[in-house]
Amino acid sequence: MALLLMTPSLGFSQDEQEVVVPDPNARKKIEAARIALISERMGLTVQQAEKFWPVYHEFSGKQSELRQQLKDARGQIDPNNTDPKKDQEIINLGLQLKQRGLDLEKDYSGRMLQVISAQQMLNMRNAEREFNRMVLNQLQQRRTNQQRKENFRDKNQQLRQKRN
Repeated sequence: MALLLMTPSLGFSQDEQEVVVPDPNARKKIEAARIALISERMGLTVQQAEKFWPVYHEFSGKQSELRQQLKDARGQIDPNNTDPKKDQEIINLGLQLKQRGLDLEKDYSGRMLQVISAQQMLNMRNAEREFNRMVLNQLQQRRTNQQRKENFRDKNQQLRQKRN
């Protein structure tokens, strides 16, 4: 169900190569599918959903900011120029960001538990993992299919060249 929403629009063939035109609304579709799956798995009532999703989105946004800060810190690592002091600072920053992430999760878990039950919280976490696995599986399947197409195209080109 949700996976179909994530499929980009396929364009047309041009010079024997398929042009893939990404769906500009793909992120929105993925997020809508994610929300639908999580809501269904949690068994949210309309009243719960109205209160839960704003808190969840706020939490997700702050988590995303922390992940970006960690990514930025990792980007500062230069394997060719090791400075032990700078490396230690990056390690410390990484640990601080992970602690802030844990503190954030504790805070928002408490806020969410004011709206949903502990069982729904566990179901939410399971649904998040399930959705992430579904997305990863689909991406892997796409890569495999793309590789097959490329191999098929290469073999056809080789056969055409042999005929000429």
